[in-house]
Amino acid sequence: MKILIPIAFVLIIGSLFSALFFVMKDKGKSSRAVYALTFRVGFSVLLFLILIISFKLGWIHPHDIGQ
Repeated sequence: MKILIPIAFVLIIGSLFSALFFVMKDKGKSSRAVYALTFRVGFSVLLFLILIISFKLGWIHPHDIGQ
């Protein structure tokens, strides 16, 4: 899980910047930016579900910060 979560964040941020690149380059003439943003949203939801399932199965544990 320590490797999966940072890789997922890198993919999400990469998709966000690729969508920005497609918006700037295509000027609204193609739907590549929409596909990149759709991928980002879908991957974010998938990461959220993986985190919830991992917590429920006991693979990850919360810890108290500041106590």
